[in-house]
Amino acid sequence: MSEQRMSPWVLDTRELGRRPGLSRRMHRMVHTQVALGVEGVIAVPKGAEVDLDVLLESVVEGVLVTGTAHAQVEGECSRCLDPIRGEHVDVEFTELFAYPDSATEQTTDEDEIARLVDDLVDLEPVVRDATVLALPAVPLCTPDCAGLCPDCGGKWADLGPDHRHETIDPRWAALTERFSTDRDD
Repeated sequence: MSEQRMSPWVLDTRELGRRPGLSRRMHRMVHTQVALGVEGVIAVPKGAEVDLDVLLESVVEGVLVTGTAHAQVEGECSRCLDPIRGEHVDVEFTELFAYPDSATEQTTDEDEIARLVDDLVDLEPVVRDATVLALPAVPLCTPDCAGLCPDCGGKWADLGPDHRHETIDPRWAALTERFSTDRDD
């Protein structure tokens, strides 16, 4: 448990007591221990700074945590493969951390709801889950990215509007060869 206490993602709720209606606002900058997302595709990279703004509210069954997280993401455009840098992700989250021996803790499975452990809440899994869901499934460098030419692999934005590859239908290839030979003679 001492490792959990040392994590900047862990918040102490003892100041709230267990009296419903008490609340406490917190602002904290934390660094990710692991990438949040899929590295190489789109993610908040390991070691990135995450800006947390959190409201802790004491309720009958536990501590309700609502807040926002803001972080910079890095990745690769799924169409042209250019790097994506400088983009941000903003997420909102709400999670109930149940008190030990509360009705909520006793009537839910362990993986259904978070629990308070020694009056501490660990926000890392909550922020990670919210961030992963907020990241685009198909990251793009720009909304109108044209991608790559399927024939030569060049980036359409760099190739220009006149770029083409002449392809001949294989059914007509024999005729093309015959006529091009006749013209050359």
